Amino acid sequence: MDSSTILYNQLKAAEPFFLLAGPNVIESEEHVLHMASRIKSISTKLGLPLVFKSSFDKANRTSSKSFRGPGMIEGLKILEKVKITHDIPIVTDVHESIQCEAVGRVADIIQIPAFLCRQTDLLVAAAKTGKIINIKKGQFCAPSVMENSAQKVRLAGNSNVMVCERGTMFGYNDLIVDPRNLEWMREANCPVVADITHSLQQPAGKKLDGGGVASGGLRELIPCIARTAVAVGVDGIFMEVHDDPLNAPVDGPTQWPLRHLEELLEELVAIARVSKGKKSMKIDLTPFRD
Repeated sequence: MDSSTILYNQLKAAEPFFLLAGPNVIESEEHVLHMASRIKSISTKLGLPLVFKSSFDKANRTSSKSFRGPGMIEGLKILEKVKITHDIPIVTDVHESIQCEAVGRVADIIQIPAFLCRQTDLLVAAAKTGKIINIKKGQFCAPSVMENSAQKVRLAGNSNVMVCERGTMFGYNDLIVDPRNLEWMREANCPVVADITHSLQQPAGKKLDGGGVASGGLRELIPCIARTAVAVGVDGIFMEVHDDPLNAPVDGPTQWPLRHLEELLEELVAIARVSKGKKSMKIDLTPFRD
């Protein structure tokens, strides 16, 4: 059994859930090494399998002036150092088919951004690396779409696929999380992940001094969405975490403060352990008589 399948099976079997977490984007080697160390310490203490997340390039930005990261070559070198130094698997995203082979040599999970969840060539190229593929549901998509996206990966010869809910567009500059999606996405017959931070973005909803806009967000509602997700019984939690979110160069309004990570995860573990969300309730519709 190859290493990707072993990790995939470990994540599927995780109780009560696994964790994909880290800062949104690589700011520096020193920063991601520090964050990986702190997050691993917390996840190990709570018994949660961890895959460390950070992006080498944020290609989908509101403004061309936005910080994007170090780029693929330098970013993958840094992520590989994180992986070796702290002995943790890595998840990072790709935006073009041509990136998949190089990213697959470092990342254990290749993430497909929400806007690209239906891009067949990208899904196939990612699948052919043999790595686990985490597909984020497009903000414009019904949950049923994810069954088709997952099938594209499987038809390319890779059965190690996951699907991820990250909110649905609700008018302009806002997202809403429909917990029904967390149930319906199980029809893709693979692990379901809840992105509890991007789900609270307000795309292009923040006006900048001097003109222009950037993504805003509702950080204070992250616990609300997280509590809902684990009660429903998701297999994994995706969250972006930062030690100084007010000064984060990307998506600061929806990154969870590192100082509160253990506190929140501890509560989520407790909720998940008492919930029966992973088991569908059998409903008896025969006449009821006392």
